[in-house]
Amino acid sequence: MPPITMYTSGYCPYCNMAERLLKSRGVTAIEKVRVDADPAQMSAMLVRSHGRRSVPQIFIGDTHIGGFDDLAALDRAGGLVPLLQGTPPAA
Repeated sequence: MPPITMYTSGYCPYCNMAERLLKSRGVTAIEKVRVDADPAQMSAMLVRSHGRRSVPQIFIGDTHIGGFDDLAALDRAGGLVPLLQGTPPAA
């Protein structure tokens, strides 16, 4: 399984929902990066997510998923599990 990184803040209900969805798909480890506690991490998230400011910002490996709504849409479309299994997204 590729590494999962989630940029988050102290209280974020969408971050919690994203974590629950990922865990329901077999994810056991999520690297959580707090952007509210460290301005350098916020800057890194902005660069990595191409300017998206909201949390969560979710990455599976090097693939930027986006926020919770994007993650849920990917799951509904059947693309989340293959990505978690290491299959790259279709171009």
